[in-house]
Amino acid sequence: MSATAEKSLEERIELFMMRNFPQIQMHGGTAGIDAIDEETGEVWISLAGACSGCGISPMTIQALKARMVAEFDEIEIVHASTGGDDYGYGYGSDDFSDVPF
Repeated sequence: MSATAEKSLEERIELFMMRNFPQIQMHGGTAGIDAIDEETGEVWISLAGACSGCGISPMTIQALKARMVAEFDEIEIVHASTGGDDYGYGYGSDDFSDVPF
């Protein structure tokens, strides 16, 4: 069994986000995993900090969604938000889940 197969899906997604999106942190933003439902293949992520209200957040979210679905066979749908509350779980008006990629 490979080292990758031994890691949980959450650990692999965290590594993916650190590897693919260091510019988020460089610009004062944060990215995190809010929830994972392995049965349905859904992942909820949020961008916070400087990402909240940033004009290019929709493009960042599109990139995250496209790359995650392509890289992880277990992931079917990525829900993403740029905040809305103190914890970045605001999947309301800033939810770009329906943005096509």
